[in-house]
Amino acid sequence: MCLAIPGKITEITEDAEPALRRGKVDFAGVKKEVSLAFLPDAAIGDYVLVHAGFALNTVDEDEARKIFAHLEEMAELEEAAGDAP
Repeated sequence: MCLAIPGKITEITEDAEPALRRGKVDFAGVKKEVSLAFLPDAAIGDYVLVHAGFALNTVDEDEARKIFAHLEEMAELEEAAGDAP
């Protein structure tokens, strides 16, 4: 199973070679550098779904918030299941 996590682009590093275009993405406070090679039109402030270090597509802010809410629910369920006798 693959899981793409949403994050907000905070910086972009352009390169003459489009395949080397990179950006810093903020995942709820954790910032990571990712490849933007698949999203040549992505801009600072855009929300993107990232899997294995690659931004795969853009999403709007509401969709990103919904995904984060679902991930938090999953973590709470897992934590509750760990507490069960």
